[in-house]
Amino acid sequence: MNKTVFITGATAGFGEACAKKFAANNYNVIITGRRQDRLEQLAEVLTQTYSVAVLPLAFDVRNREQVSAAVNSLPEAWKQIDVLINNAGLAAGKDDFDQASLDDWDTMVDTNIKGFAYVAQAVSRLMVPRKRGHIINLGSVAAKQVYAQGNMYCATKHAVDALSQGMRIDLLPYHIKVTAIHPGAANTEFSTVRFKGDRIAADKVYEGLIPLIAEDIAETIFYCATLPEHVCINDLVITCTQQADCFYYDRE
Repeated sequence: MNKTVFITGATAGFGEACAKKFAANNYNVIITGRRQDRLEQLAEVLTQTYSVAVLPLAFDVRNREQVSAAVNSLPEAWKQIDVLINNAGLAAGKDDFDQASLDDWDTMVDTNIKGFAYVAQAVSRLMVPRKRGHIINLGSVAAKQVYAQGNMYCATKHAVDALSQGMRIDLLPYHIKVTAIHPGAANTEFSTVRFKGDRIAADKVYEGLIPLIAEDIAETIFYCATLPEHVCINDLVITCTQQADCFYYDRE
């Protein structure tokens, strides 16, 4: 019987790459996001290319009623979730603390902390009775270090780090694995979203680097998810070779 993976933020970047990676390895896939059209397009690609079952669910992780309804209304066969890839998140703006947009702050807190936690709790409640499952949370190198003009984004990713540790402790009696993956510079839609569609500013982030790509993170997540039952990677920081941390780069 195929295993099932539940992926948030599956319409682009890490989430989309994970959907393809897991489907290619015979996982049935629950793909979620806000953009119904993209979900339907991805579902068609996955079913036609990999011949697996795909369930697209359009909802906003920031809305706890939508999260609860989406998870609780899953058909019985889809409730046997083996892996949650808790990926939905974003950075909005890059400004000094005193100049930052409060709307940007609210968006990041509501998505990266509250929405992240809503989904993890809802899915964990399906895993607990089975005493098995794996929650994989997407953090960032910003969870480990705070950099200039990163203020609220760094705070939200520090929260992801702390919540991942808390989940690991609280879910330990149920044999549920919790892994936090913390990527560095990765060339996805992330920077374009952060800079509100300014591609010049977004591309400058990766200037002189061969950055990570979404498939690199998907490969890493799949590796973590397919280790033996008695093995759990709790915390993993991954960067491109030219990046040491938030501050040190070797740009060509």
